[in-house]
Amino acid sequence: MSTFRNPVGPQPPKVYWRRRLVVALGLLAIVVIIVLIVVRPASNAPTTPGASSLGSTPSPTSTSRNPANAKACDPTKVVVTATTDSNSYAAGVKPVLTFALKSTDTVACTFSAGSDVQQFTIKSGDEVYWNSKDCQTGPVAAKVVLQPFVPFAGASVTWDRTRSSTSTCTADRAQVPAAGVSYHLVVTVNGVVSNDPQFILE
Repeated sequence: MSTFRNPVGPQPPKVYWRRRLVVALGLLAIVVIIVLIVVRPASNAPTTPGASSLGSTPSPTSTSRNPANAKACDPTKVVVTATTDSNSYAAGVKPVLTFALKSTDTVACTFSAGSDVQQFTIKSGDEVYWNSKDCQTGPVAAKVVLQPFVPFAGASVTWDRTRSSTSTCTADRAQVPAAGVSYHLVVTVNGVVSNDPQFILE
């Protein structure tokens, strides 16, 4: 009876052992080739510093996060969006006015957006009722870095519902008309004018 350890046949046992050794080496060679085929592409993958695991290249803005490396924004590619914290205000409730900046350029850029170049204006019809520049004190210059199409939240101002003028900075101001009167907010930042959202004072 033939067994693995004691082969039986017309040839000497060493012949059968030699054949088994050749078959085993052949199988081992096939396994090694398969492993090399599977592993080799991974070992040849790019190792460029900064490349992601997906092989994507860095976006143009990823190297421009430092303000010192960013160019000045083109004002025609900057959008200012004015907002209020409500569309309607009950009697005595003071509107909170805010704005956001967004660049439509393809690379990061710097934009002057300090209080020295900000102007909040509230009007009804053609009449201007309040201007943040009328009694502004201590304006501060500041630059911000705008990433492409990423909104940047600007300052917020609370309006006391009074009419402003340069002659009323140290005096009591009169309240503006309410009881359902609609107003519009316009924010100008460094010469760029916003939209003009409407809100109502009850």
